[in-house]
Amino acid sequence: MSYLNKQTGYREELLLTRSVIKKENWVLLEPDGIVKNAIPGYENCDVTILATPAMGASFADYLVTAHAGGKNAKGIGGEGIETFLFVINGEVKVKNADEEATLTEGGYMYSPAGKDICFENVSGADASMFVYRRRYETIEGYAAHTVVANTNDMEWIEYEGMDNCHIKDLLPAASNFGFDMNMHILKFKLGASHGYIETHLQEHGMYFLSGKGMYRVDDEWVPVKKGDYMFLDAYCPQACYAVGRGEDLAYIYSKDCNREVQL
Repeated sequence: MSYLNKQTGYREELLLTRSVIKKENWVLLEPDGIVKNAIPGYENCDVTILATPAMGASFADYLVTAHAGGKNAKGIGGEGIETFLFVINGEVKVKNADEEATLTEGGYMYSPAGKDICFENVSGADASMFVYRRRYETIEGYAAHTVVANTNDMEWIEYEGMDNCHIKDLLPAASNFGFDMNMHILKFKLGASHGYIETHLQEHGMYFLSGKGMYRVDDEWVPVKKGDYMFLDAYCPQACYAVGRGEDLAYIYSKDCNREVQL
């Protein structure tokens, strides 16, 4: 059964999709057609695996819906794996070896390698989460630490001098080499765009939280909207415009950083 739209059986219309798979370049996954994956440790949850090394990514992204009582008591992470959990909507309790917290919409936990994240939905209603896992790159003299916060408590910052585009940095990577990645939320008002087409080493995994847009990836423009997921590999040219009516385009995305190129 399709995960998000609960599609089973035959359709009257032709089978169509906006999803595009270009491994080791870029990928777009639209909600229609996303399927469930069975993963040990997740109880009473619908889980789909989004980005993986099989796609070309150095990380793994997941979309998780925890039903009432849904949980992962085994822990999300693994040996040498850092983790990040963001609540799209609903309410969940989370904990690692350092902290416990109740997260509501916009809440998140980053957990360093070796400190797996456990969660439980005790609210009685569904909770949706975006989950990230990546092997941590250690460097001498520095270490990451647990971060728990809520994006609704953070101020928007103008993005590269533009007053119609704003960003929130979710982790202190800009001032702490202990972090080898960061999470951001980028928001474009209608008609806003990047200031240039970016081309860089860093990979992105991106989940669209609101709005609609036209995204430039490699040499193509593709439509995107709330609920879509994109993976952009290293050196994939990228930029977007916000389009539509009445709702800003916003997405949460990961970015590796703070490390020398390995030769």
